[in-house]
Amino acid sequence: MIVVDSSLEAKGALQWALSHTVQSQDLVILLHVAKPSNKQATSEEPSKERAPRAYELVNSLKDMCQLKRHEIQIEIAVVEGKEKGPLIVEEAKRQGVALLVLGQKKRSMTWRLIMMWASNRVTGGVVEYACIQNAYCMAIAVRRKSKKHGGYLITTKRHKDFWLLA
Repeated sequence: MIVVDSSLEAKGALQWALSHTVQSQDLVILLHVAKPSNKQATSEEPSKERAPRAYELVNSLKDMCQLKRHEIQIEIAVVEGKEKGPLIVEEAKRQGVALLVLGQKKRSMTWRLIMMWASNRVTGGVVEYACIQNAYCMAIAVRRKSKKHGGYLITTKRHKDFWLLA
């Protein structure tokens, strides 16, 4: 499962997963967490009508994946809610995924110092929640290191900002 949105970080994680982890027999689920819609959900009203832009985005990313890796199966999942971390973890558990890939944003030095000072008293963002603390499967957060140096920074439960030159 790859968590996708319109950010560069999510697109980078998607490209990394397609080139580094996905095998030809794999099923890839593209998960997008949409903001809750104002419309009331009914059993007759499909989700595509409540969140059309989310489905447009995920379908365009699915098309891009199929062009790059036509031999893999791709499914899409769109869930709605405010708290992204718990929704991602729950959907990964519900789908029974073996690997969860997320894009990771670059944090400022000030943010990192605050997190070090606060230690465990402050929870991190979506990646920290879903990846480090609560995922039921292997979870990897990916961020491109830089265009100049290349490679990726990888974060898992055991490694934080591990530099993978690939």
